[in-house]
Amino acid sequence: MDIGSSEAFSRLGTLGVEEEFYIVDEAGRPTSGIDDLVYGDAPPELLADRLDHELFKFTIETQTPLIESVDEVDETVRAVRKALSTHAERHGYHIAAAGLHPAAKWRELDHAEKPRYRAQLDRIQYPQHRNTTAGLHVHVGVDDADKATWVANELRWYLPPLLSLSSNSPYWNGFDTGLASARAKVFEGLPNTGMPTAFDSFEAYLRFEKQMVETGSINDRGELWYDVRPHTGHGTVEVRTPDAQTDPARVTAFTEYVHALVVDLAERYEDGESGTQVRRELLDENKWRAMRHGRDASFVRPDGEGVVDLATHVDAECDRLGVSGLREILDGESGSARQRRIHDEEGMDALCRSLFV
Repeated sequence: MDIGSSEAFSRLGTLGVEEEFYIVDEAGRPTSGIDDLVYGDAPPELLADRLDHELFKFTIETQTPLIESVDEVDETVRAVRKALSTHAERHGYHIAAAGLHPAAKWRELDHAEKPRYRAQLDRIQYPQHRNTTAGLHVHVGVDDADKATWVANELRWYLPPLLSLSSNSPYWNGFDTGLASARAKVFEGLPNTGMPTAFDSFEAYLRFEKQMVETGSINDRGELWYDVRPHTGHGTVEVRTPDAQTDPARVTAFTEYVHALVVDLAERYEDGESGTQVRRELLDENKWRAMRHGRDASFVRPDGEGVVDLATHVDAECDRLGVSGLREILDGESGSARQRRIHDEEGMDALCRSLFV
């Protein structure tokens, strides 16, 4: 049984970035390409052992090498994207990025043959058959397993504002859902997703992970798809909330923020700070507000008293943590607004091409 251990948690502040993308043709429409890009000839050296696919034959995932410093994130993310795009172009494909491909119709697309995904399709059925989502996952190393568990608990309130800022999926199956992040809602159709409960200790989380495997609820620990989790293999806190991003600068900004937030929370844990008690229902409400309203969302405060709007939250976080990327994103056009503008002004074809990386 593939179960992690506390020994994996050994370093604080290291980084890893996973990005999910779409393989598309020259018109920006989905096309099955994993046989060529994943199972064909060897990819560029930077992608060796760091390239895989997801559920559909038009979805592909990259992982960065271990990043030692937040100052190296932007260069590394851009280099990985360039390597993937070059690899795709050699085979006649393009790469696109968004939380959902706006024109992808899941009933018309081929699923991957990988046994892991076939087992998921058989077990989960309809919710997984339609899962054309693509996300951004940020890993931050933490040097103690109990600390990582406490940090993951505390991170939960901060995730809906992060989703608001990253919202980049208003269209699904060719229609406007009315949501800023339809990806988040589609993905929540799967089991073991969304906001996790708080865990009292790493041992409690590990027991849960083991129990889920032993009871046949999941086939492996990677199928705990919560918005945040202590990753018991990598020794990280993994944040899985954001939509996939078309603009690499936004990936850098979100990674910078998650890194600063994890390090800050780790220091607060070391100082003996008690955890924040937040009702799970309020966390779910805040996430719904983010999915529905994106930049226009406001959030119920951790104490349940009143709300805070996104701009006020971003200003406070940037000042508190000494980061600037979130404020720059807030000042720009959101991904969901950009998609709607391009679709309204130029049509679906132009929107699909606008998602090329």
